[in-house]
Amino acid sequence: MQVFRAIESHGFGEAHFACDARLGLRAIIAIHSVARGPALGGCRFVDYESEEAALIDVLRLARGMTYKAALAQLPLGGGKSVVLRPKGEFDREALFVSFGRFVDALGGRYITAEDSGTSVEDMRAIRKATPHVTGLPIEEGGSGDPSPWTALGVRMGIEACVRFALKRESLRGLRIAIQGVGHVGAQLASDLAEGGAELVISDIHPERAKAVAERTGAKILPPESIFDAEVDVFAPCALGAILNDSTISRLRAGIVAGAANNQLAEARHGDLLHERGVLYAPDYAINAGGLINVCEELLARREGRPLNPEKIRAQVVSIFDTIMEILERSKKRGVPTHRIADDLAEERLGQLS
Repeated sequence: MQVFRAIESHGFGEAHFACDARLGLRAIIAIHSVARGPALGGCRFVDYESEEAALIDVLRLARGMTYKAALAQLPLGGGKSVVLRPKGEFDREALFVSFGRFVDALGGRYITAEDSGTSVEDMRAIRKATPHVTGLPIEEGGSGDPSPWTALGVRMGIEACVRFALKRESLRGLRIAIQGVGHVGAQLASDLAEGGAELVISDIHPERAKAVAERTGAKILPPESIFDAEVDVFAPCALGAILNDSTISRLRAGIVAGAANNQLAEARHGDLLHERGVLYAPDYAINAGGLINVCEELLARREGRPLNPEKIRAQVVSIFDTIMEILERSKKRGVPTHRIADDLAEERLGQLS
């Protein structure tokens, strides 16, 4: 793989690599931008089919974090990290302490947090080696699990899309499909069910889907069938690149709005959704609630004050307004929403130059 070409093609920036053979650590930290502040982004811990796949994932995710922070008008840059899950047995705590030393070596240019496959306990392990970590347990002065805030932001984005496209003021009676009911997807399901939506869900872990269905009354579909569901809204809440040539043609929903990062396999798939008349809420615009939460944790720590939940809620609720602005600009200009979101993020980045 031509590593430098990959880095350049994503508008970078920096990519840092670490290996601790004794513990099985193989990690990459990508810093896309520090124009607005330190690059804050979660640490993903999943099985990758190759090292090349891990690099492309972290580069795409870091770029999305730059735009996410800019759209949410947070004093942060964009970065991300991935830790490739070791084969066989390993000492998880020691692995993440070692990763913490890797983070610390960057001197605060990158600040880590939770992401797919990591937890509050992993953040606690990282904290043993570096102060440059957020999402710590509440009892230790942190903000805890950011998933509820991410889910709230996604709900606000869905409500914006529904009001814009369907002229409806309520979620009651709407059919919504959720792909993936992990931390965020499960919380989103609860929030949407509370709002009166009828849910269909899928997850690669059957027991997880069953638990959510029992709590929310959702119908469970096999993972391979979720794209074919007859629904008003399709909410991707699993991993990325799920909007592609094979899946877009199967969608029966008029709105795509969910929590997953990098939902578009390629930018042209956003164009394809637009051509098909499917309203797409750009992922980094709608899923910023968790970032807003950990940003407040970081600022509170720096300023020596307690967390302000009311401030967090107000900022997360304002995701409704961000999505509405994107949708209105898209309609006025006839340009796909993902390109409008990029333009708006670039505008806010340019305001600092």
